[in-house]
Amino acid sequence: MNVQVASNSFDSEIVEIRHRIHEHPELGFEEILTSDLVAERLAAWGYDVHRGLGKTGVVGTLKLGAGTKRIGIRADMDALPIQETTGLAYASKHDGKMHACGHDGHTAMLLGAAKHIAMTRNFDGTVHLIFQPAEEGRGGARKMLDDGLFRLFPCDAIFAMHNMPGYPEGKLVFRAGPFMASADRAEITIEGVAGHGAFPEKAVDPVVVAASIVMALQTIVARNVDPQEAAVVTVGAIKAGEAPNVIPATATMRLSIRALDAQVRKQLRRRITALAAAQAESYGAKARVDYHEGFPVLVNTEKETAFACGVARELVGAENVVTDARPVMGSEDFAMMLEERPGCYLLIGNGAGELGCMIHNPGYDFNDRCIPTGMRYWTLLVERFLPKP
Repeated sequence: MNVQVASNSFDSEIVEIRHRIHEHPELGFEEILTSDLVAERLAAWGYDVHRGLGKTGVVGTLKLGAGTKRIGIRADMDALPIQETTGLAYASKHDGKMHACGHDGHTAMLLGAAKHIAMTRNFDGTVHLIFQPAEEGRGGARKMLDDGLFRLFPCDAIFAMHNMPGYPEGKLVFRAGPFMASADRAEITIEGVAGHGAFPEKAVDPVVVAASIVMALQTIVARNVDPQEAAVVTVGAIKAGEAPNVIPATATMRLSIRALDAQVRKQLRRRITALAAAQAESYGAKARVDYHEGFPVLVNTEKETAFACGVARELVGAENVVTDARPVMGSEDFAMMLEERPGCYLLIGNGAGELGCMIHNPGYDFNDRCIPTGMRYWTLLVERFLPKP
């Protein structure tokens, strides 16, 4: 059965599912209503449904024929702690929570594909559809892996998709190799000596030390990292003192650190730690660096990316496929799954111009016109990865 014809009959149903999820956003590891909806639909369409991996994760499995190959496709389900300002009829009904990253759309696209795959049954092998909780910085992928995701549901390759404002709607975007950055964070605590603002010579001012460290940190990317490599060191917060005439005893800095290469990632950690300590010591203060490694670099494997690109060209035409996109300095915890299995993470354009509102913005909304392309892409990917004999 033709992918286009088979899907047209229920495009509106999947859009309605997306709107329902959007109205009821749930933060990481709280996706009860969303996982209930996903599990109910998968079961109704004939999937074996497993719940509880990663607390609120859902895996739907469908096996046909004698084929031994296994494919995994992942969608994320969680929302963000943001107050929605879109004014949409289906806007969030929960204050301080909204789907500002499009995970409602990702879940809907994979559910649409799930229904179509079950209807057409045009494959031979095993399909694992992975609905992951807590992608937004809370390590849902890690939790699912620790709970035995690939031991219980073995996959020969895994795939995932994220919408991207700025690209024309429905355009499919790929890159083999490093595609998204690692995301680490650090907290630097500077210990000085408190004192009266009128007598600075009797104190060691941690605010001055913090200012010096901020400027020195910029030299890491400018002078330590290979100019042909990408890295970001951002000081997002500095907290110290309350009164203008009091030199505080301590100051705290919070950093976001990103890289597109595992060795550069390690280099950043070494230099940040050493530089903070040296700068503080030069002022007679001390600095303690608490470093927290988050998501690794997302690396798409060559073979699986070439395969995924081929499916995209077949579906939407070469003119609507970008095969060598620029890397993205944002991060994604699907990188953890790609460390354990080969696969490909791709982007789908959410729209440019007036539709180009960036994700994590209170005015953002997933573009419903991307849903047919996304779900048909997943369907065709399964059919080509698990062809009938």
